[in-house]
Amino acid sequence: MFLKVLMVSCTALALGLTVAPTVEAATAKTTASQTKAGKKTAKVAKKNTSQARVQQASIKKTSRKSVAAVAAPREISVSDIDALGLPNVKSTAVLVQDQSSGEVLFERNSDAVVPIASITKLMTAMVSLDSKPALDEVLDVSDEDVDQLKGTRSRLSVGTRLTREEMLHLALMSSENRAASALSRHYPGGRPAFLAAMNRKAQDLGLIDTRFFDSTGLNPHNVSSARDLAKMVAASSRYPLIREFSTTRDGFFAVNGRMMRFNNTNALVSSSEWEIGLQKTGFTNEAGKCLVMQAWMNQKPVVIVLLDSWGKLTRIGDANRIRRWVEQLAQHGPRQG
Repeated sequence: MFLKVLMVSCTALALGLTVAPTVEAATAKTTASQTKAGKKTAKVAKKNTSQARVQQASIKKTSRKSVAAVAAPREISVSDIDALGLPNVKSTAVLVQDQSSGEVLFERNSDAVVPIASITKLMTAMVSLDSKPALDEVLDVSDEDVDQLKGTRSRLSVGTRLTREEMLHLALMSSENRAASALSRHYPGGRPAFLAAMNRKAQDLGLIDTRFFDSTGLNPHNVSSARDLAKMVAASSRYPLIREFSTTRDGFFAVNGRMMRFNNTNALVSSSEWEIGLQKTGFTNEAGKCLVMQAWMNQKPVVIVLLDSWGKLTRIGDANRIRRWVEQLAQHGPRQG
């Protein structure tokens, strides 16, 4: 009897040893499966959350411009203003003017007569359009349009054929010197007649400090003052094509059988914080970096002239400082210093 009980106990013990690992393995497998499922669920949840965040960010980015249009102007930082509460701009000559009323909001060295580089091309565009030319007429780039004065490069090789409208577009948007030169060369009476018309137009607009010696602005003797340029910007803004072409962000043009992309020289035309009606950049060693714009601020057209900015981003920074200052001025009035 004892032997029988002993055998049953041993059998039960053996079975217990055999079953226990099986149950433990099954339990471990179930736990691992649950853990894996949990991780998968968490991963899916994380992915969904990430997608929702990306979608939300996309919505915010898409609606940023509309929100910015109704949002209150951002407070001016200390670096934006000087001790007198005026815009802390770095450009040598500056003028900010309410175009509607003619009121000068801010100026510095606005009567200084200085080289204006490619700001010249605004006058080039006006004189070209004043002659009522055929915009679809094909013009060519010749050796006469190659810059022999400063040796600047161009993506328009000699022999390039584009319409007058395309040349005008590239001169204003991308500041193409050969395009501006070709426009003057194909003017009735040639380049001498074109230069005479440029200076005559300056006189008609009352630009007493302004002189032109070429149509590109590469000649350092092309000079003006910030006050004169404010008048020239206002006059240019009355030409729909100049407004359109100078503010185009980029465009493709067929150059010698190949489509080439050209960009605007002013990055601000792509900014959602700006509503720019007309603009032109300029740069030569003599003139420094220049920028003129007609921009809408507080539902009013404001003319900004920035001359002789030497820092790489100075003219852009100055323009942004002026915009914030003008918005703050309309909201709170001038600060007392």
